Amino acid sequence: MAQQPLEPLSEADAALLELGRRLQRQGYRFTTVTPHTHALQLRRSPGALAQDRRDVFGWCRPFRKGLLTTTELDLMQQARVLRNEADGQWRSTVRWSSLGDFLFAHSAYPTDAPDAVFFGPDTYRFAHAIEAHLQHHPGPVRQAVDIGCGSGAGAIVLAAARPDATVLAVDINPVALRFARLNAELAGMHQIGLQLSDALQATEGAFDLIFANPPYMADPQARAYRHGGGTLGAALSLRIVDEALARLAPSGRLLLYTGVAMIAGEDPFLRALQPRLEAQACAWTYREIDPDVFGEELLKPGYEAVDRIAAVVLTVCRP
Repeated sequence: MAQQPLEPLSEADAALLELGRRLQRQGYRFTTVTPHTHALQLRRSPGALAQDRRDVFGWCRPFRKGLLTTTELDLMQQARVLRNEADGQWRSTVRWSSLGDFLFAHSAYPTDAPDAVFFGPDTYRFAHAIEAHLQHHPGPVRQAVDIGCGSGAGAIVLAAARPDATVLAVDINPVALRFARLNAELAGMHQIGLQLSDALQATEGAFDLIFANPPYMADPQARAYRHGGGTLGAALSLRIVDEALARLAPSGRLLLYTGVAMIAGEDPFLRALQPRLEAQACAWTYREIDPDVFGEELLKPGYEAVDRIAAVVLTVCRP
């Protein structure tokens, strides 16, 4: 599977990349929390201005221009990520988060836009799931694909651990592909290719490793990073399993990190998975890695019968 050469970065994207490099050199780090926790943090000091770069690029607080250097402000203007607000205040429209030694650009809080690119606790859990999977399967990976790559975090973690792998990052959202490319450039992972694709529809060939962290909520706004489809958000995860089973190379593996709305003590996602996997005679494992995530979602319409939302990891190996 040959990777298509990428077009040169636009002037705006080159400026954003340079801003990321400056933040890296300064030792900037920020661990991104859930939107609910973020909102609680902002309520502690409502209307407060940013006091440092973590406030600007992590907590997404407004700031006055004197807080950043002239070079940083110029780069933000060139990148078109500097928004003018009232009373001489400014705000970054891009957020920067750290994961291990890597830094990731993604959409600023709040991620209300339909094409927003999210980074948060699921990203960290997905990265840990990839690392754990590779430790248990230490062999080479030749062709890999990250379905719904978002910020590119999964593809970058995989590429760093398997530098000889050809990694394809696909997403239905062009904004996600933009961020994924910037983040791959910032991480120095030049073996990552990018493709606009609805799951695997626009891709060709078979893969040694297919991995995905799809959206799994029932989102009335149908935001790309949240809406999993179906009654309670499981439709896309099931579709990824179906498409992956048809595209795995011999001895190829699927690694799926997703969330499940548990109802009356039962796991409806696992119930839907079992006949699919048994029909393929695949070896597979399935486990909860966090029994209770995004509990605030249970207050929303449609979740009245849900006990909890659990984070799960499915691993499938084709014979």
